[in-house]
Amino acid sequence: MTAVTDQDPTEHADQPDDGAHKARTAGSPFRGASDGERAARTDSAEAWDDGLIARRVNETAEGDRFPMTDNRSAVPPTVTPLVYEGPLRSRLEALRELVGLSRTRLDSRTLSEAGRVLDEASARRRLSGQHTVVAIAGATGSGKSQLFNALAGVTISETGVRRPTTAAPIACSWSDGGAGLIERLGIPPRLRRRPLPSADGESPLRGLVLIDLPDHDSAAVQHRRHVDRILALVDAVIWVVDPEKYADAVLHERYLRPMAAHAEVMFVVLNQIDRLPGEAAEQVLDDLRRLLDEDGIALGEYGEPGATVLALSALTGDGVGELREALGQFVSDRGAANRRISADVDIAAARLWPVYATQRRTGLSEQAREEFSDRLADAVGATAAGEAAERAWLRNANRACGTPWLRLWRWYQDRGEPTTGRLPSRTQADEEATARQRVEQAVRTVADRASAGLPAPWAQAVREAAARGSQGLPEALDELTVRAGAPTGRPPRPGWWPVAVLTQASMTILQFLGGLWLLGQIIGVMSPNLGVPVLLMVIGIVGGPLIEWSCRMAARGPARRYGLEAERRLREAAAGCGRARVLDPVAAELLRYREVREQYGRVVGAGR
Repeated sequence: MTAVTDQDPTEHADQPDDGAHKARTAGSPFRGASDGERAARTDSAEAWDDGLIARRVNETAEGDRFPMTDNRSAVPPTVTPLVYEGPLRSRLEALRELVGLSRTRLDSRTLSEAGRVLDEASARRRLSGQHTVVAIAGATGSGKSQLFNALAGVTISETGVRRPTTAAPIACSWSDGGAGLIERLGIPPRLRRRPLPSADGESPLRGLVLIDLPDHDSAAVQHRRHVDRILALVDAVIWVVDPEKYADAVLHERYLRPMAAHAEVMFVVLNQIDRLPGEAAEQVLDDLRRLLDEDGIALGEYGEPGATVLALSALTGDGVGELREALGQFVSDRGAANRRISADVDIAAARLWPVYATQRRTGLSEQAREEFSDRLADAVGATAAGEAAERAWLRNANRACGTPWLRLWRWYQDRGEPTTGRLPSRTQADEEATARQRVEQAVRTVADRASAGLPAPWAQAVREAAARGSQGLPEALDELTVRAGAPTGRPPRPGWWPVAVLTQASMTILQFLGGLWLLGQIIGVMSPNLGVPVLLMVIGIVGGPLIEWSCRMAARGPARRYGLEAERRLREAAAGCGRARVLDPVAAELLRYREVREQYGRVVGAGR
């Protein structure tokens, strides 16, 4: 695209480059004349003699020239940039934020339409907001060039029976300052014109830049490319149809139906009604309205926003005044560019609907988090570790408060077992494989729940985040099991244990005293008295197990709390590891989706 400059579009048209000038004069009637004569003749014909189309017009007009205004001045006209209205500005900002947040999650092809809309909106904003660019489009033989000339009031675009007639887009500007808009369309200066001035000097179409496009159904591929390219850049379009091709499938399927969102910046004109007898024109017009309604194009009837549908004859001028009046009102509103960009945003948002919208509540529920933590706790054996810690506490209590004889017996049984309170290490291959499977299953489950209901790209991002976090998770859980498991050595003792131990020792002493007393009586050292030594022995023998049983009952509560504390530490450690490696990355992806979903809601809903 050429650089944007602010100048009168007729300036370059009136002053062609030397190469083009020589090419035109080489085969003209001016050939062989003196320089002075050629200059004089050139001055009178330069306004039109700038290409093949102009030469044909000259030949058919037989030297007749149409007056044209020359508004060139030393100071370029001041261009007021386009200003987007508040809702549209908010939607564009949201769309820009949406694209920025989505670049790492969505492919460039998905975001290409939104990016194009942002680029075109930015480019249009820098150009004149006092001008409205309207393209006249139609099929071969529809009479669009004839209508173009009728609106301009002068023969600008070539008409005829040869097809295609319009080979390149031609621009006609009703006021200064629209050069940048025309250059944005890629129309060279030699194809830019000015209409006849109005009688009062102030045209009702002031601010209009009218573009005559090639035929959209032209056999020349380059012509169709011109049409598609310029239709994506103009502010509005006038579709010209004729009684023969108004129902053409190519027109409706390729252009009108995809552009249904642009109904407010669209005119549909039924041309050549002079060929229809009686009420046939009204019947064809009604059928055209029906087809437009089937295309999803809202019709601007009864004051409602939508496409303007008119019937006219560019040949006889019937209805052209009505179109000129409607077009003048349309241009004077200065709102076509805003409505066009807003419709482009609507289309871009509709295409992005599958990758942002969801019909159900999404996210990671608290229940899913708890279940994930429970699965990891099971994988590291938190429950078993707590039970082992509880048994170790009870065993230590029994050894401290039990009778000497029972303690001796248990010591004998436990000589080959691990030190009291130590947990057996998880080194068996089958246990490690089982634990790894449990961890993988827990990760898959939480990823499936977190991604349920999300659009495909974001669901995939959530699953990938969970998969990345699961790498090395089993090994990390094994390490924290060793660090956060039940401590080695003896469990802590409550305050009543010394009293219980002292009482148990007293019972043992009573047994010894009673036994020695009886032994002394047997050997005759002491006087016979069976009651007291027997009573002492009975008290010691019965009191020792009774104290041991009481201590065991009293130790159940502390042992249970000790086991639960060991289980809690291991569960929290496993949950923290799983949260840092899996849940937090998954939550970050869900947060990013909520952010883009919020921005998408602004794109879709703002200004409605």
